[in-house]
Amino acid sequence: MASIRQMIRRFLERPGSIDITSFERVVAEAGRREERVRALDELPVPSLDDQAEFCAIVREAASRTLGLRPYDVQLTGMLALLAGDVAEMATGEGKTLSGAMAAAGYALQGKRVHVISVNDYLARRDAEWMGPLYAALGVTVGWIGQTSTPQERREAYARDVTYGSVSEIGFDVLRDRLATRAADVVVPEPNVALIDEADSVLVDEARVPLVLAGAADAADAVPETAALVRRLVRGYHYEIDEQGRNVFLTPQGIDTVEKALDGVNLYDTPETVTEINLALHAHALLTRDIDYIVRDGKVQLINPSRGRVALLQRWPDGLQAAVEAKEALPASETGEILDSITIQGLITRYPEKCGMTGTAVAVGEQLKEFYGLDVAVIPPNKPCVRTDEPDVLFATVTDRDSALVDKIVEVHGAGQPILIGTLDVAESERLALTLRGRGLDCVVLNAKNDAEEASIISRAGERGTITVSTQMAGRGTDIRLGEGVADLGGLYVIGSGRHSSSRLDDQLRGRAGRQGDPGASMFYVSLEDELITRFAPEERPPAADRDGVVRNRRGEQIVGHAQRVAEGANLEIHRNTWRYTRLLEQQRAQVLERRAKVLGGDVAADAFAQARPDRWAELLEVAGETVLQEAARQIVLFHLDQGWTRHVAFLGDLREGIHLRSLGRMNPLDEFHREAVTAYSRLLEEIETESIATFDSVTITAEGADLEAAGLKRPTATWTYMVQDNPFGTAWERILRRLATKARGRD
Repeated sequence: MASIRQMIRRFLERPGSIDITSFERVVAEAGRREERVRALDELPVPSLDDQAEFCAIVREAASRTLGLRPYDVQLTGMLALLAGDVAEMATGEGKTLSGAMAAAGYALQGKRVHVISVNDYLARRDAEWMGPLYAALGVTVGWIGQTSTPQERREAYARDVTYGSVSEIGFDVLRDRLATRAADVVVPEPNVALIDEADSVLVDEARVPLVLAGAADAADAVPETAALVRRLVRGYHYEIDEQGRNVFLTPQGIDTVEKALDGVNLYDTPETVTEINLALHAHALLTRDIDYIVRDGKVQLINPSRGRVALLQRWPDGLQAAVEAKEALPASETGEILDSITIQGLITRYPEKCGMTGTAVAVGEQLKEFYGLDVAVIPPNKPCVRTDEPDVLFATVTDRDSALVDKIVEVHGAGQPILIGTLDVAESERLALTLRGRGLDCVVLNAKNDAEEASIISRAGERGTITVSTQMAGRGTDIRLGEGVADLGGLYVIGSGRHSSSRLDDQLRGRAGRQGDPGASMFYVSLEDELITRFAPEERPPAADRDGVVRNRRGEQIVGHAQRVAEGANLEIHRNTWRYTRLLEQQRAQVLERRAKVLGGDVAADAFAQARPDRWAELLEVAGETVLQEAARQIVLFHLDQGWTRHVAFLGDLREGIHLRSLGRMNPLDEFHREAVTAYSRLLEEIETESIATFDSVTITAEGADLEAAGLKRPTATWTYMVQDNPFGTAWERILRRLATKARGRD
């Protein structure tokens, strides 16, 4: 029956339909060679020309160096990665080893491999853990992290295989954009990207921009504005829309604010409107311990898909400064954006891509649409015997939480370990407090203590342990059952509410049932959960029974509908973001190609010698060829970099207001592309004109060119960060809401 379903999926070209039969045949042949290879005193360097021999050799190398004999399914996953697919492998199936063997396979073909992880901890752990295997195969390996020095980064990238988090690799690519000497470039030309937790990197974070900024200044949020907004009352001074993502002043609120500002007409001062609007958004829509935490005197954002602190991440459009003012913290630095690149744009730089995760089929269509990647479903080494119980649905959050605590008490009474997945930091801490009030000790794993994540989650399978976790749930770390726990039923996973993505729910379930272990999972859901109120507000829920439980099937259908709407909304945001950024990425690639030629050759010198032959000849006698070539190089690099910074800013502003074109019955995307292409052509002309003008006027002697005197001054400092999507829409959308509010006030 399973094979028939697989044939149908392949016919329909559905995600997960890759035929792995050929991989399994290769692995079976490798098994027949295992005894012969095991008898060898010294293992030969394997070649992928004979895949079965390669499998047999890397299996033996892993056994000898790591004490781990790869399962057949791990070798199958490795072959899927080497074929350029995304391998879906269940939790606990050994993706780290499969990835390392595949990375070695690519490296042995002479390809440079970047193993891209979701955080620095996993990058370092996996590089060091798999190091002996790489060494046995004659492959060098390195890793980079947030604290790595430029020299350490350069050495790591020089290895055959480099492990690093997606943000750190992206930041290095951006920093290389400002290199003024070829020797300062850190990241070599990309070959292969092997992506761990591929669904998280390629889908959840795909549209997140990585930013390189310079010329630092303090942000300009006004603490007095935050204090003013803090006095406003919801329902009287301001209202929040049904989905809870937008807030606007009522007529009474406008009057109150204008009086507090000495009677100014609020809408005659756009800067004040923006300041009040941002402060109101920060006050009413962003909640401490849900959207962000305050740690070490700084606002730190929480990644909504993983529940972890999003290091080096911030909001755009002054929203970051508004939240800092709300929390009475000093404003963090801000400045001109020199360049930015989305994570999707970063990954598409690699000619070859593959990945692995436990939940790929659910986003298979997106992986195909945005990256051209197919999903290969790898069967588990042992059948999953976990019991996935149906959801228990309640009418209210209060009834749900009460029943949830009772269930935890019941399961804990038998000594069975429990992992509870909550939706945010605040909920995890409320639940922990309630459990302690009932006399139950528990460990809390959330964004406030993410540094302890691996050690906490690794002990979650011990007898009697209660672990309360946000969605971080220790991805990348196995939960092994303690002694005697299997006899108690294994790990019991409980979800406190459904996530906006069914994939995140599946990840939580997957924490139990590792490698054929027993286990169970269930979700406690409320019709008052944000998922329902935000994405299915129009649905009329069925009545609950006396115990607060909704047993009518209609309730289950509403939850499913809300989750599908949420997934569809996120997909459309991803798709729309890529429509606008794809052209920018193409233009960036062309600019970087030009820049590389200038940086590593004599393109600039040749251009000036041709455009200004008399001045070139004159300066050649004064400064000498080497100095003059370097001066020409620095002049063109400066104007190229400055021009690109202007271009990025122009396209950012253009996109903010492009939806105005729809009022004139024009297609905003077509208009964006038309203007972006025109601006790019103008950019190239400006770079040439400005470079020649500088060459004509700059002072060049035997000691070099006085570029600063000519106004060619680069930023004294640069820094990098990630920009989280503005949760409140574009500036144009906010303007429309303000106009609508003003109109309501006149009615």
